[in-house]
Amino acid sequence: MTDWHAERVVSPKRSSAPMSPYGAVTLVLGPERLLAERAVSAVLDRAREECPEVEIDRASGLQLDAGRLAELTGPSLFSAKRAVVLDDLAELPGDLVAQVSGLAKAVDADLGLILVHSGAARNKKLVDAIKAIRPELVDCPAIKTWELPQFVSREIRQLGGSADPESPQLLVEAVGHDLRALAAAVSQLLADSEHGAITAAQVRRYFGGRAEVTSFAVADATLSGRTGVAMEQLRWALSTGVAPVLVTSAFASGVRGLGKLIGAPSGMREGDLAREVGVPPWKLKSMRSQARGWDQRGLARALQAVATADAAVKGAADDAEFALEQLVLAVANSRRS
Repeated sequence: MTDWHAERVVSPKRSSAPMSPYGAVTLVLGPERLLAERAVSAVLDRAREECPEVEIDRASGLQLDAGRLAELTGPSLFSAKRAVVLDDLAELPGDLVAQVSGLAKAVDADLGLILVHSGAARNKKLVDAIKAIRPELVDCPAIKTWELPQFVSREIRQLGGSADPESPQLLVEAVGHDLRALAAAVSQLLADSEHGAITAAQVRRYFGGRAEVTSFAVADATLSGRTGVAMEQLRWALSTGVAPVLVTSAFASGVRGLGKLIGAPSGMREGDLAREVGVPPWKLKSMRSQARGWDQRGLARALQAVATADAAVKGAADDAEFALEQLVLAVANSRRS
């Protein structure tokens, strides 16, 4: 893995060295919200450093109309400089695309314009038009599962701490895939550690119940056909505070990973196959064992069960625990007999 890739995992990747935010456009592009928020904060910090009295405004694409856009980006009565963040541009009304594009092409010298787009297909023409003017581009790509320990490692270093080799992976297994939760866990562990060093023992002490029986353990047991074990682990995981949504997320990741593994071309090298599937190389052995009980039809049924359970735990049903128990049974029944 290259150094660039490791950097991409942890933080937004800029197309060039940071410049003055005024009289310029910054395009923050990609679905990873934590990285996007950090990128926006970094630009606003530069704006404040250059002009402490800068007037800062933010608006979502869903909230904008022509009048509001003109009000945000026009000259200020209270400050010589303005910084405006236009978020969720994928949701920008179609009749404003040309106006935002024109604004970006002729941005006022006293205005710092920060445009945030998730990278979704909607309003892609606007993104292409903004890219054509060569803005400061900050990429915030989605982080793959196998990249998460690197995110944790870099997060620890950025906060001035250190960790033993086992801790980052253990923390991912304990906390899950949400970047915000991982960042918060790192901050908590460093605040309570001696000499700014995180150890595996410390992770186990703080997240013991979750580290021993995680959402991934429940999914793995189910996908392997060990339904009774999966049920026991599910009940223990929920009793120790694992959020139901993390369980459905683990199932979705597991089912999709098996689908990629089964559909991968034969003869691929281990490292390439791991990247294709989206898991660390050591995970392939257990996944191959799981795959012997699955075909694409069964995986499709399992994925539908995951979608149903995910909707249930997010509010479509009153009893999240029952919905997850039904998920375990539905996925188990989707395996080949």
